[in-house]
This record gives sequence, C-alpha cells and structure tokens, in this order.
Amino acid sequence: MINWLSQIVSVTLFNLGTIPQRRGAALAAAVGIAGVVAVLVGVLSIAEGFRAAMSVSGPDDVAIVLRTGADNEMTSGLSREETRLIFDAPGIARSSDGSLASAELFVMINLPKRSTGTDANVALRGVGAAAMAVRGDIEMVAGRAFEPGRNEVMVGAGAARAFAGLEPGQTIRVGQNQWDVVGIFTGGSGAEESEIWTDAAVLQPAYHREDAFQSVYARLATPDAFTQFKDALTTNPQLKVKVIRQSDYLAEQSTMLTSFIETIGVAIAGLMALGALFGALNTMYSAVAARTREIATLRALGFGSGPIILSVMFESLLLALVGGVAGGATAYIAFDGFQAATINWQTFSQIAFAFEVTPGLLSTAIAWAAVIGLLGGLFPALRAARLPVAAALRET
Repeated sequence: MINWLSQIVSVTLFNLGTIPQRRGAALAAAVGIAGVVAVLVGVLSIAEGFRAAMSVSGPDDVAIVLRTGADNEMTSGLSREETRLIFDAPGIARSSDGSLASAELFVMINLPKRSTGTDANVALRGVGAAAMAVRGDIEMVAGRAFEPGRNEVMVGAGAARAFAGLEPGQTIRVGQNQWDVVGIFTGGSGAEESEIWTDAAVLQPAYHREDAFQSVYARLATPDAFTQFKDALTTNPQLKVKVIRQSDYLAEQSTMLTSFIETIGVAIAGLMALGALFGALNTMYSAVAARTREIATLRALGFGSGPIILSVMFESLLLALVGGVAGGATAYIAFDGFQAATINWQTFSQIAFAFEVTPGLLSTAIAWAAVIGLLGGLFPALRAARLPVAAALRET
C-alpha cells in the first residue's frame, strides 16, 4: 500500500512538473473551465438575488388574506365589510390602537427607469395606518412617512434606485392625480422596497375604488396563531377568502421567474461545459502523447497502471479547480451586489434586487468544474495506462 501511494505521488509530481512546458494547452483548459463557472455563477446569482428580494427576514408572523381563487393581489378583491370581519378575527396581534392589520390596495403606474428612460410598471400600494407596524421593520432612511389623508407617498429604496423622479421633494403625476414624494424607506420584504406607498384612503377615490381593497396584511399574535387565524376566516360563511403566510406568498410570486432563470443558466453553462470538457480532453490527451516514452519507462520500472491513471486524473482535476476558483472569484467580483431590476411576470411590476453570489452557489459551480476535470482526465488516463510498453519505448 505504501509503495502504491508513493508511486502515485512520484508520478503526479512528475506530471505537474511538466505543466510549464505545456502551459499554453493547460491555460486554455483552465480558462475554458473558468468561463463555465463564471457564466453559471453570474446567471444563477440573478435567481438568488431575486429570490432573496422576494423573501421575508425575521419571524414568520405576517399573514396575507386574499379573495378565494386569487393568484395574487392584482386578481383579488375585498369589500370594506369583509376587511372589518378580518380585522376582528382571533389570532391577530393587537395594540392600544386596535388590530395590527392593514387593508391594502395595489395598482400599477408607469414611471421612467433611470437606466433607459423608458417607462415601466411600478407598484403603487395604498396601505392602512397600521401597515408599518404590521411589517415591523420598515425604516425611513430619508425624509419622513406620508401623512394620512394627504396626497403624499413614501418610496421603497429599490424603487428609488430604479426609477427617476422619486427623491424626496419631487412630485409624481399619474393621470389627473399627483403625489408629493416625502420619504424613502427600507425593510419589510425585499419586494416592498420596490413599491411606492401612500394612504389607501387617498388612493381609493383616485382609482374610483372607494369601497374596495385587494388584500389584508395582518401581524399574528405569534407565528403559531396562523392556523387559528386561517381557520376562523375560511370557515366564516360571510367570507370567501384564502389565508397564506407572507413568506409562502412571496415564494409563490417568485417561482416562475427564478425557475426560468435557473433553467436558462444551467442550459447555457451546460453547453459551455461541453466545450470545456472537450478542451480538457484535448489538453490531457496532448499531455499523455507528449510523455508517452516517460510513461512507458515508468511502467517498465514497475510502476502500476493505477498510479498512472490517478496521476493523470489528478493533474486534470487540479487544472479544473484552478479554473473553477478563478471563475468563481471573477463572478463574485463582477456580480455580487450588482443592482438591477426586472419584471415579476406574475404581477407585471418591476422588482429591484441585487445579484447575490452565495457560498452555496460558488460550491456548486466549483463542483461542476471538478466533474469536468475528472471526466476530461479519465479517458486520457486510461489511454496512458494501456500504452504497450515496448511500442511506446520505441516512439521518438
């Protein structure tokens, strides 16, 4: 066993020592694999960033109530009387001002994007007085919150980055109505940072929906109170609603886009990986061909086929890992934290988010590189081990 291991070490060191003589081919293989990793990480970081934007941090104690059968707030509808019944349901957290629940209206408006100047959809959300307390972590980072009853809006930080004219002191005009921008906020789910908030009582008459809402956001007394709250509403014959945790709702809203991005990313990286695999095969076949006499000499001296196979595969794996780490580092520097905005196909609103290169994503990409390296070295390694010793020694 010791002799076998020493043979592996000896042959591997010999192979690695010849890499400078083949640096062109070795560099080409490593760069090809680096490209695969960079593309895979870059594309999938979009999905990771969008998923993070459509997630909730902190306790899972906020529930959303929609009309039965509605897939999102745009297709939902609740009357004022229905929202009152929801506010009175058991399981909702309460303060001295009443239930921590917010009946909300959700409409789309067009604003110019900073990057292109073209108009795009942005969500204008009418909220109740308790909306900030319901979310729990809304923080004003510029200006102030809107005052109830006035044509004022506060803007999510993501929307402020993505759209022009949303700085405090500016005015936005939609149809015959205009609102003064009075502040910028962060917090809530990442999706809410891509929205503009105003008083629901002001937004309703502006859109001729004086007695209509689309959803109710409610903070639960405890996360475990969800079942009590849900059962009370879904068994009430006066209501036709469905109740879902905010985290589950946002996950559903992000599914279509993240699945599409992941599918496209893996497909593109797969095609590139095929090219990188052929590059690795070519590199290792060339390496074996250049060392035919040396490998035959080692076998004639008593070195086994196993150490030769493993040494060639180890060299290929090492080149792949070098390329994988380089590609991962390049993707991290280029993409992590990059600010972007895209349309959520399920609500047709723009969502601002940041690319997110996670440790798990880097690990997956480097694992791809390792697989490419092992496959790229396998067949050349088998060829090296099967070379007829006498014929190989006669090669010039």
